[in-house]
Amino acid sequence: MKNVPIVKQVEIAASPEKVWRVLFNNELNRQWLSYFSAGTFAETDWREGSRVTFADGSNNGITGFILVGKPHTEVVIEYDGFILNGVTDTTSEDAQNYKGAKESYLLTENNGHTVLAISSDMGEEHFDQMSAAWDEALLKIKSMAESL
Repeated sequence: MKNVPIVKQVEIAASPEKVWRVLFNNELNRQWLSYFSAGTFAETDWREGSRVTFADGSNNGITGFILVGKPHTEVVIEYDGFILNGVTDTTSEDAQNYKGAKESYLLTENNGHTVLAISSDMGEEHFDQMSAAWDEALLKIKSMAESL
């Protein structure tokens, strides 16, 4: 499986602190994470070195750790496995192929607005679906941050 990066950005009429809150507050991020899979939520404290799990309503998801965690500025996640029916898999061929895939969030202030740039390594077979989900998620993040 070859990983291809999804790279997108959106300008948001809100401070980096508000955008950060929408991205990483557990109650708020469930609203935009649902564009990837119904019921998706994150389990982590968002600190460098911490484990992170994204799971959906079917108890499936991905797991990794926070490689970079700079509040209001940047988060980089490195993935190392999948969750299938509640069981973590870091050893199968699929998990090994995805190991090292990264997802990043970079917030840059620009004239009172925040530019949110995301990059998410994705397997070719899921690229189109996940790229479209990111388009919807970024619109939701923008809307939510601008209304805080």
